[in-house]
Amino acid sequence: MPFKMIQVGTGGWGAAWCKHWLPPNIKDGLIEVVAAVDTNPDALVNAREGLGLRADQCYTDMRKAFDENKADFCTVVVPPAFHEQIVDMALAHELHILSEKPIADSLEASVRIAAKVKSAGKKMGVTMSHRFDQDKTTLRRELRSGRNGALDYLVCRFTCDCRKFASWGKFRHEIPDALMVEGAVHHLDILADLAGATADSRTTCDTIYAQTWNPPWGEYAGDSQGLVTMHFGNGTRAMYEGAKTNAIGLNGWANEYIRAECANATVIMDQRRIERFAHVADASWGDVHRSTGEPIALMEQPKWANTWLVEKFAHWLAGDQMMETNVEDNLQSVALIFAAIESSRSGQPVKVQALLDAARRSQSA
Repeated sequence: MPFKMIQVGTGGWGAAWCKHWLPPNIKDGLIEVVAAVDTNPDALVNAREGLGLRADQCYTDMRKAFDENKADFCTVVVPPAFHEQIVDMALAHELHILSEKPIADSLEASVRIAAKVKSAGKKMGVTMSHRFDQDKTTLRRELRSGRNGALDYLVCRFTCDCRKFASWGKFRHEIPDALMVEGAVHHLDILADLAGATADSRTTCDTIYAQTWNPPWGEYAGDSQGLVTMHFGNGTRAMYEGAKTNAIGLNGWANEYIRAECANATVIMDQRRIERFAHVADASWGDVHRSTGEPIALMEQPKWANTWLVEKFAHWLAGDQMMETNVEDNLQSVALIFAAIESSRSGQPVKVQALLDAARRSQSA
């Protein structure tokens, strides 16, 4: 039996959910969309066209949609500032939750949401889509294969030309810390995953230092550019360059550059291609560059990114393995973002776990 769900948010990124991420899982019999909600009635056309919903299954009133439709879970595909109120509504109706990143628009709200979900005995997953994209998944497999030796450090580059207002979605140009909350939330998560960080305190990100800003030509209310360094409990380090306001986008969405420096090789992912450059022990000091390395074929499977994560969530609801991006573990990713924001504002490195622990203590007080 498919799990019945309510889609909350059908405009903007929600349109992609309706037209791309959900239909393959409907076809596979994993889910059935019984209703869709959006405050903009014009956006509901995406639910009718992509999901085949009738007009009476499309709502502008969220409470009415939840009251009138029995479901197992809901999605949350709206700006982060509205996530908590939707989670509250879902839990009041005893629903599980699958939410877009980040959990919420603040670390405190994210901790509250995780606590509410745990207290209600429900399951909540967060769709960190880029970590589960084809190229990043292949890179993760390569780094964990063992043949490259110990991982020393990682470098990630994400650069775009979205300087004009509304070129990255109107709301992102109006919120503070747009790069961190809406962009780096994926990339710092990917770096932590590749570094081998888990919820175990011995491997989590220990320290983060960031500088974020908005140049005069960036039509943003908050910071659109950033440089971040990270130090993990297992000794791995990472560096991140994020930019939404450059003259040209060299490594935009889904085409990021990541370089992994390992004991036995340098592994490079760039524009969805992965190459491995093995260390040559007897090379002369002048042999400083090879134009090509060993190509690593991308993994093949039917589903990637959010489509795959919807499947993972359905399997979790069915009693299978907990999805990696469950809300409790995903607090680590949210903590990275807000620690980076705090570091940029203070000009000092921030202890990530101390910041997260403080938010937890504040929630429980």
